[in-house]
Amino acid sequence: MTNNRAILIVLDSVGIGGADDAALYGDDGSNTLGHIIEAANQGKADLKGIRSGPLMLPNLAALGLLDALRLASGETSAGQSATGTWGVGIESSKGKDTTSGHWEIAGTPVSKDFHYFPNQVPAFPGNLIDDIVARFGLPGVVGNKHASGTQIIEELGAEHVATGKPIFYTSADSVIQIAAHETHFGLDRLYALCAFVRDLVDPLMVGRVIARPFVGDENGFVRSANRRDFSLPPFDQTLLDELVAAGRHVTGVGKISDIFAGRGISESRKATGIQGTVDATLQAMRDLPAGGLIFSNIVEFDSEFGHRRDVAGYANALETVDGLIPSILRELGPDDLLIVTADHGNDPIWAGTDHTRERTPILIAGPDAQPGSVGLRGFADIAATIAAHLGVKTNMQSNSIDWKGNVDVHA
Repeated sequence: MTNNRAILIVLDSVGIGGADDAALYGDDGSNTLGHIIEAANQGKADLKGIRSGPLMLPNLAALGLLDALRLASGETSAGQSATGTWGVGIESSKGKDTTSGHWEIAGTPVSKDFHYFPNQVPAFPGNLIDDIVARFGLPGVVGNKHASGTQIIEELGAEHVATGKPIFYTSADSVIQIAAHETHFGLDRLYALCAFVRDLVDPLMVGRVIARPFVGDENGFVRSANRRDFSLPPFDQTLLDELVAAGRHVTGVGKISDIFAGRGISESRKATGIQGTVDATLQAMRDLPAGGLIFSNIVEFDSEFGHRRDVAGYANALETVDGLIPSILRELGPDDLLIVTADHGNDPIWAGTDHTRERTPILIAGPDAQPGSVGLRGFADIAATIAAHLGVKTNMQSNSIDWKGNVDVHA
């Protein structure tokens, strides 16, 4: 077996604009990273006592993040500033959600249409809600609309506690989110409800049912760290499935196992917070056997700052990860490959609170990585690159990226 290993890190929602089909999603002009940089330059991303002024991302820039931003936004890269191989990811799957993005990054573009709920009140079909209420023994539900997760528990948390009715809501993603108080409703009961709903909506092709537990009282409710996603399994074989079938070790960090419904995962390591997720990734790197893959997701960009339209918080999160990049690079072995990418955008300056359809950065590092651009690539090329590096033959139709040389620095 090869000594090569691979580490794949998704900066959840760190899009870089420029998607050709953004207008189809109402997102023409969205640019998560670009707009945060503009806001920071204008002094609109300051956090008192924490950060101020222009966005400082020296380590991510060295990997090629800003070069990728310029290319994604339609400009030619200005020279060879990156020390690694970089490119721009283009999603072929429909949608702009976590599931489609991650499945395609793992080599499997979504081949079927998910079901999306209309932005109206009520959002969910009456017969579906009636069935859930009757069969699970609920007193009813509240919400039943498109909403931000933090806003809806502020709006309906007290009513939920008083009535015992869980909060149902959705978004532009193919998702049913169910929020309930950990004490008054019960965490295990919430998980059981979500598992029940998951089975019920499988025929509808709903991508995810998400448990959104929260704590607190009428003086303030806050979401806890005990979120759990109940996902449809991928429609086709992914790189993760093929690695496990080949006897390789796949470690999922963060919500990766949930996104793939546990399929193709040898080991799942939960983590909370940016530092916690990076720490878990570093420990997994120390433990990963030869020929293995670590697949990590840093969700806070999306959940804590993108959906909340918190520009300053998002800027601070970017700088936090930038400061942790050297620790990841130091942990790379002589035969390791690191890829840092994203699954979609979530422009905190854009209208609404949903994801945005954007291109994404593909940043490649490792002892043999050569500086330069590989231009515009499909999301699935990431999986093909990892498969080639690990020496595993797959049935994927994507093209691997040459990151050890022969790159076009003028892409």
